[in-house]
Amino acid sequence: MPPRVQFYHNAENPLALACEFAARAYGSGRKVALRTQDATAARQLDQMLWNFEQQAFVPHVMAGSPLAAETPVVIGHAEAPNEWPHAEILFNLADDVPPGHERFRMLIEIIGQSEEQKLPARARWMHYKQKDLPLQAFDAIRREAL
Repeated sequence: MPPRVQFYHNAENPLALACEFAARAYGSGRKVALRTQDATAARQLDQMLWNFEQQAFVPHVMAGSPLAAETPVVIGHAEAPNEWPHAEILFNLADDVPPGHERFRMLIEIIGQSEEQKLPARARWMHYKQKDLPLQAFDAIRREAL
């Protein structure tokens, strides 16, 4: 079954939105892969998850960790090939189409407000559309369908 693809456009802070969505997914018992553009953003996302909510803990590790298969939230980045231990939800914050996205049940693209982020997102949208994947678009600020 092909993945459902959701685009969240206009995110003020894509990493913070990814933290929120990952925490919510984890809270509902789902397993998550978070894919950033580079190692720096992956480390920043890692730190943000540690501090995201005062009373909440989102168990997470970096891709490649020996604990990745046992951990519900795994962080990787586009600069290194990732073998994702889960195939439930992939959050993509990178500029390219994630390799292996077909094996996930859901792919969520989080796009910021700059033209630098919007242009590659449009190309990804067209890629998924050409593959006949079910697409939905949302405004990240208003949290409503576009």
